[in-house]
Amino acid sequence: MLTAVLFISGIFLFPMWQITLGAPQYPEPIGMSIWIDKIADMNPNDLKNINLMNHYIGMQEIPEHIKEFDFFPYIVQIMIAFGFVIAFIGRPKLYLVWFGTMCVLGVLGMYDFWLWEYNYGHDLSDMAAIKFTDEFGEPIAYQPPLIGRKVILNFVATSLPSTGAYLLFTGMFLSVVAFYKSTKEKAWKSI
Repeated sequence: MLTAVLFISGIFLFPMWQITLGAPQYPEPIGMSIWIDKIADMNPNDLKNINLMNHYIGMQEIPEHIKEFDFFPYIVQIMIAFGFVIAFIGRPKLYLVWFGTMCVLGVLGMYDFWLWEYNYGHDLSDMAAIKFTDEFGEPIAYQPPLIGRKVILNFVATSLPSTGAYLLFTGMFLSVVAFYKSTKEKAWKSI
């Protein structure tokens, strides 16, 4: 369980998510890295370039900071502290409580991320210099995928977990391993 908590701590050292945009005019994809507390350039000036392109089609500017970044780090710190406490208490059922809480928080976080992407890709300015419509005359939405790849005009948008997310997933998996290992040891001791 202690190892699980240490893996979770890695979310402060590495980005959680990465979104890239590839197109013929960008042989090297441009993109952004999403950390627990900020949105950063994948390469120098990527956010600036994305915001310049998106301005013409009426998309909102991608900020470096959103309101969720004010409390996400604290939620993770609370879960790390909770993980340390239950590791020292040593009650296997609490490992599953921790895992379940992390799953619920993860689902809420992914929903919030999807909602941010939805609003970002659908809430377009009426004052846009360039307006693209579908075959029915409706404005095209530019929502990147939550996970995976999606073609948006001449761009291929790719959205995938990054190192921080893999450390988080590993830590959560290790808490389940700790539960099974602890219950197995207790079963052997009772024999």
